[in-house]
Amino acid sequence: MSALRKVPDDEAAHILIVDDDRRIRDLLSTYLRSHGYRATSAASAEEARAYLEHLAFELIVLDVMMPGDNGFDFAASLRETSQVPILMLTARGEPEDRVKGLEIGVDDYLAKPFEPRELLLRVGSILRRAKPAPAKPNVALVRFGPFSFSLERGELRANDEIVRLTEREREILRLLSERCGESVSREALAGSGSAASERTIDVQINRLRRKIEIDPANPVYLQTARGAGYRLVVDG
Repeated sequence: MSALRKVPDDEAAHILIVDDDRRIRDLLSTYLRSHGYRATSAASAEEARAYLEHLAFELIVLDVMMPGDNGFDFAASLRETSQVPILMLTARGEPEDRVKGLEIGVDDYLAKPFEPRELLLRVGSILRRAKPAPAKPNVALVRFGPFSFSLERGELRANDEIVRLTEREREILRLLSERCGESVSREALAGSGSAASERTIDVQINRLRRKIEIDPANPVYLQTARGAGYRLVVDG
């Protein structure tokens, strides 16, 4: 007897697949729908932008090698206005390409060829990270300098202005905020997934510092704890 397949409903996460290979688009769309997700596919960055003007997505699965704007270009332009999670798919597996994607702000990275089951696990992991985690009792809001971070909402503000964060940046800031003033190891901050390594966490910390430090090279709030990891220096 064949296994029952989940039927996507209106509450299911909506995923945008951007890949110029029709075979890959059809395969991923069918596979994700069979596991309860809604899926829309686009053959180019231009087509993806048209969808994004009218639809909201919980995740973008993005290929690097495409005609016109490649995946790196599209992700960089998207990060100017949106923090929607991005899982980058590419035939490139070199560390330099992974670091480039993380510097742009993608959330995870999966090299082709890949097992559909592995992609499904990474999609689930990203979507779980994107959900706000419940705040600890007595530590709902962390303040440092002109910034405040709500653990309940996962929201960073500079005075009254919201600071845009990627989901990975939000997760890192939440982990640091929960351990106010204490060092958190690179391993703990890296979590799991293909984008998780002690090297790539340094890249993501540098991106976060550019958003909260006047001089990222001499950080006041997000400090390096030598030999231990990083710590967030909070008020009082």
